Amino acid sequence: MVFSSPVFLFAFLPIVLIIYWLTPYKAKNYLLLLASLLFYSWGEPAFVFVVVGAVVIDFFIAQKIHLSENRSRKRWLALSLVLNIGLLLFFKYANFFVDNVYRLYALFGWQPFHWMEIALPVGISFITFQKISYMVDVYRGTVEPQRKLTDLMLYILMFPQLIAGPIVRYKDIAAQLTGRQSADTYARRVNGFFRFMVGLGKKVLIANVLAEYVDAVFAVSPSYMSSGTAWMAILAYTFQIYFDFSGYSDMALGLGQMLGFRFPENFNFPYISQSITEFWRRWHITLSTWIKDYLYIPMGGNRVPVPRMYFNLVFAFFISGFWHGAAWTFIFWGLFHGLFLVLDKVGMLKILKKIGRIPATILTFFVTTIGWVFFRAEDMGYAASFIRRLFAFDGRLDEFYCDRRFWFVFAVAVFFSFIGIFSRVENLQYNLYNDNPSRKVLIGGTIVAMLLFVLCGGALLAGGLNPFIYFRF
Repeated sequence: MVFSSPVFLFAFLPIVLIIYWLTPYKAKNYLLLLASLLFYSWGEPAFVFVVVGAVVIDFFIAQKIHLSENRSRKRWLALSLVLNIGLLLFFKYANFFVDNVYRLYALFGWQPFHWMEIALPVGISFITFQKISYMVDVYRGTVEPQRKLTDLMLYILMFPQLIAGPIVRYKDIAAQLTGRQSADTYARRVNGFFRFMVGLGKKVLIANVLAEYVDAVFAVSPSYMSSGTAWMAILAYTFQIYFDFSGYSDMALGLGQMLGFRFPENFNFPYISQSITEFWRRWHITLSTWIKDYLYIPMGGNRVPVPRMYFNLVFAFFISGFWHGAAWTFIFWGLFHGLFLVLDKVGMLKILKKIGRIPATILTFFVTTIGWVFFRAEDMGYAASFIRRLFAFDGRLDEFYCDRRFWFVFAVAVFFSFIGIFSRVENLQYNLYNDNPSRKVLIGGTIVAMLLFVLCGGALLAGGLNPFIYFRF
């Protein structure tokens, strides 16, 4: 089920919210778990048993880790990691590995073996990372293992953030699973609805419109497009992916507020960053902090010799790229960002600081935009051809046309992407989305939310469904 689908907006969500708010506090978790299982089963009825089974196994292994000592604890943790990473590798990467073996066979003229394509369970990447963080934190002793299976299952499968994050750590939500009664207030519900509608507006009114042009351009060979079209397409995609993914995150956080939960922030005006290092402090924040805390720091982080530190950075972002998708384009995208993080360490940060805020922001945005080519392209060959087209500067015209609607939405996307460069605006979002909004914010937010609901509802009923980009991962 997709947040931006009519069945979710006009049926599933209102029914679940009304029943949830009327349900006695002690039964709310059970209702929310049931709704989450229904939400996941809507599109993945077979895989729900795989996911639930894996959570049950982790529940008992966590108890063993907590009660065991020394080597036994490590063995139980290792077993959990092998099971979780093994499931991810099988479902998400088996087809990728087999495809590359086929290419190797073709190189030597061998007959390929028979292989049945494996379907990818929706949200498995985010589910796996949340389970790994839970097991590692139990091992480290930073959290107590959950004593109630249904509450652990709710943490993993809670529908607001189940499919595409943010990646919620157990330690950030453990207390809320059993003690959020005081946080479930009318003001938070209204403010949560406002944030949910802001996210829906980002997706439906901005990202979907940009996607029409982006999909049309990327559906043809780069040789058929002019340099101007190529630049327009990748710029449109740069804003599309931001408003698509940050829109989903806003919807997830808004849903959490309506249910009495507080999830971690995931975006903070990433395109105003003055370096790639800063970009990863603003883009997909929960992923970058997860990579840092559960991969980069355990590998030694900054506490190792400089060459090893650079390797750690590049390897961490190699994993980040590979996590995003089973394709060489994602691997290259991760290495691309890892390289620029190393360059920042080598001396790029000093250079960017000297040239000033605006030039540094423009340069960082340029690097990020080039990186998105590999994220969007279907394969490395297409990405290489597309980049050559970007810098061909042929001045020719082609058949791709941007209408007034596209230009208006593109201008809105640019405005709201860079308006955060003013510190007052960057801080304003925290006042808009806090747990205790003022009366003016509540009234204004309600009016804006209702307007967005009408606009988005009309757009969804009139047009087709465009899934969130991060559903692929």
